[in-house]
Order: sequence, then structure tokens, then C-alpha cells
Amino acid sequence: MAHAKAQGIDRWALLGDLVGYGGNPQEVVDIAMRLAEEGAWIVQGNHDAMAVQPPIDDQSLGNSKAQWTHEQLGASQRGFLKALPLTALSGPLLLVHASAHAPERWHYVDSERAADLCADHALQTYDARHVVVGHVHQQTVYYRGTGHSMMRFEPTAGVPVPMPSHRRWVATVGSVGQPRDHKPHAMYAIYDEAAGRMTFQRVSYDHQAAAAAILEAGLPEFFAERLAMGR
Repeated sequence: MAHAKAQGIDRWALLGDLVGYGGNPQEVVDIAMRLAEEGAWIVQGNHDAMAVQPPIDDQSLGNSKAQWTHEQLGASQRGFLKALPLTALSGPLLLVHASAHAPERWHYVDSERAADLCADHALQTYDARHVVVGHVHQQTVYYRGTGHSMMRFEPTAGVPVPMPSHRRWVATVGSVGQPRDHKPHAMYAIYDEAAGRMTFQRVSYDHQAAAAAILEAGLPEFFAERLAMGR
């Protein structure tokens, strides 16, 4: 957040999964609640939904963590997560945790085909030409050029990517706390609507302290180890 403020951002957007793997869910939700009061866009992610109502019959690694998270959160924090919308719309820009194609199904936008579906549903359902997505823990731009299918582009951190208003595009902006590209640096992006560009960022943070909080909470060691490995 300090890095983003230094870049001169004027509004926050949190794309879901505020909780899920970390050892400090209360503190994170408190920050999100404060940002919401200041006008931030915040949408619900699948781990937020699971923290509100933990799955009973699914004890996979991520789902088993949901019960612990649920117990850490207070009633007002759970109520905040429960009330989060699946999408937020600002003119031609749609914000969503997963895909605009059935956002409640948590589809991954991890291929040109998935980006096509996301873009088509965004236009048909929300009249949105541009979509910003979380969920996949990767930073990628999909754009529709002169052809009918999406093309994939891998951005370079700190280098602005032209995102013209006339072109349809889907951007996955990565994950602050759980990067999955074998690098520990946090991911986020800054969208400059007036200039028609997006700058993808990578920021060093004290992932060792985050890992220590996970271990101190008695959570699986893998959740801590993966922070340094970026996977």
C-alpha cells in the first residue's frame, strides 16, 4: 500500500480473497473495511466466501483453512465479507475476482479461451469492454486485436502497458500475498484510465514475517514455505 501511495493512486480496488492462507485475517479485513469506508472497490473472492461459510464435506488444503479463518474473524468482519459483491462496475471497466463468465463459479482466466469467455460475458451482461481479474495469481494481459480471439501478453514489472479504450481487454493483476510465478514479490497493478495504460508492479515485502505468523497460528507449514518459493 505504501508503494502504491507513492505512485499517486487515487482509489483502491481489492479483487477478493482478502483472507484464505495468511495468519492475520483479522488485521487484513480491518484494513479492507477501512478502505471500503474511504470509497474503495472491493469484490468477494472464493476464499472470502468459504471463510463466511466453511465447506463441511471438502477438506482440501485451502478449504480446511477456511474453518480456522472463520473462527478468527468477528461477526462484523464475517458480515463484511458476506456482503461483498461479486463484481464492481465503473463505466466500461468491470472488476471481478474470477471470470465475468459466471463469477459465482470461480472460473480461472488462465488462457486465451477463458479470456474470450470472460470478455464476451462482460460485454453481454455488464456492457463492459475492459475487465480486471484476480484469482489466478499471475500477471497477464489478454487483448482482442484485429482478429476475433484474445491474444496473450506478459507484462514487465514497472513498464506501462497501453490499454486503449477502443480495444477489448482482460487483465489479471496477480496476488499481493500469494504470487505463483516462483518469485516472492507481491503483485499489484495501477490502471490509469485517462492515459489508457496499466502498470504492473512487483514489490518486496517481509514475507518471512508473514510466514512466521502462519506458523505461529499453527497452520500447515506449506502455507508458510510457499511464500518464499512463490508457488
